[in-house]
Parts: sequence; C-alpha cells; structure tokens
Amino acid sequence: MARVRRIAVVRPLLAVVLLTAVAAAQVPGYSREVRPILAEKCFRCHGPDGDARRAGLRLDLPGAGDLLGRERGDELLRRIAAGDPEVAMPPPESGKTLTTPERDTLERWIAGGGRYERHWAFVPPERPAVPEPPDGAANDHPIDAFVRARLAAVGLEPSPEADRATLVRRVWLDLVGLPPTPAEAAAFVDDPRPDAYERLVDALLASPHYGERQARRWLDLARYADSNGYEKDRERSIWPYRDWVIRALDADMPFDEFAVKQIAGDMLPDPTPDDWIATGFHRNTMLNEEGGIDPLEYRFHALTDRVATTGTAFLGLTLGCAQCHTHKFDPITHREYFGLLAYFDDADEPDYAIPDAAADERERDARRRAEAALEQLWDEWPGGAARRDEAFASWLAAQRKKAVAWTPAHVLRASANVPTLLVDDPGSGEVFATGDTTKHDVYRLELAGGQRPVTAIRLEALPDARLPAGGPGLTYYEGRKGDFFLGEFVVTAGSGDGAAPVAIARASASYWKNQFGNSPVDAGRAIDGDLQTGWSTHGRHGQREVAVFVPAEPIAAALPIAIELHFGRHFASSLGRFRVSFTDAAGGAEALALPFDADGALEASLRTEATATDPTSLRPAFLLSADEVKDRGN
Repeated sequence: MARVRRIAVVRPLLAVVLLTAVAAAQVPGYSREVRPILAEKCFRCHGPDGDARRAGLRLDLPGAGDLLGRERGDELLRRIAAGDPEVAMPPPESGKTLTTPERDTLERWIAGGGRYERHWAFVPPERPAVPEPPDGAANDHPIDAFVRARLAAVGLEPSPEADRATLVRRVWLDLVGLPPTPAEAAAFVDDPRPDAYERLVDALLASPHYGERQARRWLDLARYADSNGYEKDRERSIWPYRDWVIRALDADMPFDEFAVKQIAGDMLPDPTPDDWIATGFHRNTMLNEEGGIDPLEYRFHALTDRVATTGTAFLGLTLGCAQCHTHKFDPITHREYFGLLAYFDDADEPDYAIPDAAADERERDARRRAEAALEQLWDEWPGGAARRDEAFASWLAAQRKKAVAWTPAHVLRASANVPTLLVDDPGSGEVFATGDTTKHDVYRLELAGGQRPVTAIRLEALPDARLPAGGPGLTYYEGRKGDFFLGEFVVTAGSGDGAAPVAIARASASYWKNQFGNSPVDAGRAIDGDLQTGWSTHGRHGQREVAVFVPAEPIAAALPIAIELHFGRHFASSLGRFRVSFTDAAGGAEALALPFDADGALEASLRTEATATDPTSLRPAFLLSADEVKDRGN
C-alpha cells in the first residue's frame, strides 16, 4: 500500500491527465474549451464586471439551473451566426471576431445542453472505475489500465516492455534522481525473484535521496532558488527550510499537515522549532536592500508574491491576475484577492534563531576557555592577580561615586506612525517594536511623571533574539543588521494646553559608532534639531547600550512626560526593544553625563580593567542601578 501511494506522488499529474482524456465526451467541456472563448470574446460586456455589463446578460455563470437555458442558448446561437452587424456578436466595433472552430465549439456545447462546470480546483476528486483491459489483456497496475484505454482510444499499441537494464536505470533516475552504479544495476538484472522490481522500488523509496529528488519540484514552487533581491543577489540563509521539505517527503507527511505547517506553523498549539522552520515557505520572497527604496513598497511586493504563490501551490488557482481586476478565468474577485492579501499583511516577520544544543555547548566552551585565558593573562604582568584586584577595586570605587538609582518609567501609552509598539508591563518602562518600518519612524511615549523631580532620562537600547542580528535595532539590511539611528529625542512635560517642551542641556552615551565614515554619532547629536544627525551603535549587535539625556531644569514631580523618538536615515533604522528610566539624583548635568569621549578610548580602558572575575564587570558601573552596582561589588 505504501509503495502504491508513494509511486503516485512521483508523477501526480499523470492520473489526472489520463482520467480527463478517457472521460472526455464529444461535447466540449466548459472549463477547458468554452470558457476561454467566452472570456476572450464575450466577458468584457457579459462577464463578472457589473459596471461594464450590457443588456443584463452574464455568460460567466449558469442561467437556468446548471444549464445555459434553451432560450438563451438559441439566442446566443443566432447572434454568433448573424451576418447583420446590428445583431452579430461580438459586435464589429469590439474588434473581436469568432473563428470558425470557435463558433463550432460554442454550437456543439449549446447543442449538448450548455452545461457549466465548476472550476476544477473546487471539484473534489473522485476515484473512477478502472477500465477493463482490452481484449482480455492483464493489467500490471491500475494506472496501466488507463494508459491502455487511452492508447486504444487513439489506435495505438503499448511500446515493448523495457529490458531490465533500462528499467533499473529509469526507476533510479525517476525516484532518486541518480543512476545506479554498475554493481547495483547488475544486482537487479541478475535477481531472479518475481518481486525483484517491487523490492527495488521499496529500497529506493526508503533512501534519503528520495526526498531530495521529490523536494526539487516543491522548492521550485516555494521560490527557494530565486534571487535573493531585486538589486542584490546575496546568499539566502534558509537551507533549514529546504531540509524540512526533504524530511517531510521522506516521512510521508500527509498533505494537509504539510500545507498547514508551511502556511501557519507558528500558529499551531505549542509550535516546535520544525513548525517555525516550515513557515520558511513564505520567507523566500525577494528583498530590496538598497538604501533609497521605500520599505513599505517592497513589503507590498512581497505580499503580492505570497498571495500568488499560495494560489499556485495550494489552491490550483492563478490569483495574481485579481491583483488588478476581478479574474477573467479563475473565479476570484478583486475583493477576494485583497481579503487574502490582508491575511498575509497581518503577519509579522521576526528573525528566528534555530535552537542548536551542540552549537550552544560549543559557545559555552569557548567562553570558558576565554575566561581562563583572561585569568592567565594577568600572570604575564608584574604584580599579577594582586594588581588585577587592585585595579578592579579602584575602578569600582570610582564608579560607585557616579552611580545613580534609576526608576523605570510607567508607560501610559506607546504608539508609532507605522510600527506597532508593544508594552507587556507598563511599570517596566520597556517597549518592544514590531511590524513594518519606514525611513522615518516616530515613536510616541506617554509616561507618568516621576514621584520626585526628574533630573535625567535614560534610554536603554536592549538586545532581543527576535530582532535582526539580535538587535537592538530593526535594520535588516546586510552590513547594518540590528542597527538603529536615533535622529531626535524630544521631550514634553505637562498635559493638554499646559504641555511645554523640555530643553535638554546635555546627552551622552555608553557607546557610539557611525557606519558611514567618522562623522560623530554621539547622543548629543540626537538633541541638535537635525534629523540627519543622531546616535547610533553600529556593530554592537546583541548588546545593551544606553544614552542619558539631562534636562536644563529638573522636571517637576508627578508632571506627565511625553517623549518622541525619531528614527531613520536613508534606510529604515528604528529601535526594536528599549527601556526608559528616570532618576532624581542631584548634581546636575556634569555629575550625570556619561564620561565617554568620541573615540571610545575611556570605554576601552574601563573594559580592559574590568576583568572576567565577574562577567557583569565588563559593563561600566554607572550604566547600572545602585542595587546592580552593589551586587557587582559582592
């Protein structure tokens, strides 16, 4: 049973073609022969477009019951045969005429009852009766009966049976795409058992190469081998999806499960990593990573690609035509097309890091070895471990003097021009951005005022595995993945008519780097009123960095605070995950500003002095809360 089912998968269209040919009658079929003529010559005035329809006549749907209707049929015959240009159809001004074969097809169809047919994609398949073998001949397989019946219908005889050497080569190439070795071919040729062929087929179906061979056809439908981009042809890192398809075919996964996992595997209850990987079917759309493009335009192109591919691969329909108009051939309306497009438009596209226990262990081992090497490094210096401990104690004492307590802001509302801002815990001050991005995104935060006057605002850019390259930014372009660019940080205090802008006297950050040359991108550039300058941390993918903004005057206690964050350059570069905190520490701008210079030399020295004795010591203490500093000291 398994052998018969899997052989049928090898050539899925063979039985359909044969059944259609054997069952065909002399009356032309509506879907295959009649509808194309009506669509080309008649539907413009008598089809699905209600605004263009004339005389109230619609020929794309049945008239009386399942039939065109005798009266309408007679009238149609009269019109297509008329010589009078006032009566003839199609009318001469349409520029369309019926050829003699086309007219004959319509006449035979109407004479046979004018029967309409549902589109084949909506007709449930039925198992037909197997034709009787002609002249009492035996059938080796039910498909052979259809082959023989079709050959007999056109007066042909089957070809002579292939010799065993030819047969073994054919079945190898057909099932696994590889030729047999001379020894493998000879073993089959010399095998005298009556079921030698069945044994060979079973062995090939059990080969892992079977899935590789059959997956090629499906991967073509999934656009796996398409170019990566419209203007760049970068590598695709989606080979796990290819391997998933191969495994699914080798495991005889039922088609309904095969389809569901690829369309919505992430929406299954408790999805497994394999379920997530299966959704790679719709991650093969082409990208455009050129900086000057509109990201939303190319997202729309990706959506239309997904709709068209879903129609081709899963529905047996050409949906793409309905992007511009109600379909002229397949029964899909313009509205239905965009209903399906809305389904895909509602989907997010986070990066998915595939769990790999072996890789995780290799990383842990590398970290252990790195920490051991750092520990040994101190022995190379005069004073060794004593000097290390003294340096760290001195550094920690200096940073404790600068440490301030930070209180997470309470987020009342978070919104953006296009991205969706999610706030799981309003009291955490943390926001996660998802969805589409543009080249100028504006995040708007409404925050409850501090219990005490606010003397500084801290913005933490946080890493997250869901973001490109681990974040903290949403930039997805190669070479800039995970970046962000904060062009302006604007603060307002108060509510209603009493709201007033807050002057920011100073800003500084734990780290900054510009991907484009040496132009400054320190936090101070985010308060200069110029959207073309700002704060960026290029290259710090998957790392936490912070910026501190110091108002010229403290913001009064309990006064509502609104913050606008403007992101963007000539490419989309918004923050993906971040947190806002307040402090009421006294001392003004000089005490609270972060003491880093533009080239990061001070940061480098601190990171050198902060050894691997405590992993958190690699972060300067004044970037943490007072409690975190206390924990570090312990």
